[in-house]
Amino acid sequence: MSKITPDHLSRSAYVYVRQSTPDQLINNPESRRRQYGLATRAQALGWETAIVIDDDLGRSGGGTARPGFERLLAAICTGTAGAVLALEASRLARNGRDWHTLLEFCTLVNCLIIEDGVYDPKLVNDRLLLGMKGTFSELEPSILRQRSQEALRLKAARGGRLCAQRRRSAGAGSRQARARSAPLAFHKFAEFASVRQVAIWFCDQGVKMPIVAYRPRGRVVERQLPRYNTIHRLLTNPVYAGAYVFG
Repeated sequence: MSKITPDHLSRSAYVYVRQSTPDQLINNPESRRRQYGLATRAQALGWETAIVIDDDLGRSGGGTARPGFERLLAAICTGTAGAVLALEASRLARNGRDWHTLLEFCTLVNCLIIEDGVYDPKLVNDRLLLGMKGTFSELEPSILRQRSQEALRLKAARGGRLCAQRRRSAGAGSRQARARSAPLAFHKFAEFASVRQVAIWFCDQGVKMPIVAYRPRGRVVERQLPRYNTIHRLLTNPVYAGAYVFG
């Protein structure tokens, strides 16, 4: 028996499209193409109208403000949506609050969630599977981050050196600027013992650092006055500190 009923088909299907970072927008067009292709799948399943929401391209699903997701929830609450289509659970949400809010709303208004299959949140088994998908989606970034940090820690513990890949967009000039500014930041941190004071000193002296920026033409490296986070990332980066430097 099909879970898709005439009631669902009488409403619109909503396709939610999201990629987490500007870098993914530039380098991972295939994922975005697959997500837009879900509109065709909705029509193949019987929906005449498939509305694509792509307001959250370049936004994380881990709890940041997402106007597209809010728009999706509003459509569900008003009874406009008969189904929500996404490539996978992680596209819809990377945190339990957003995911379970979505499930609750879909349950209340009889809205389907379609990913690798058709799920009806009103059904106990489907709701259980959807809950597990949301949990895995929330934990996956933390697990991957933990594995990466553990690998770096073990490599540093045995005195291994990290060969950092140079981005083509950095260029020789940016590498030279980084080579000059990095030792200066460490020197000033040893003097001030404060990341904030180092950032203030750089700004007061007008000392700029190479910083990655995302422009319409893509990922570029520009020289800017550093902020607190810029100095903090530099001082805590294993490329510049610990066993990678001191052996």
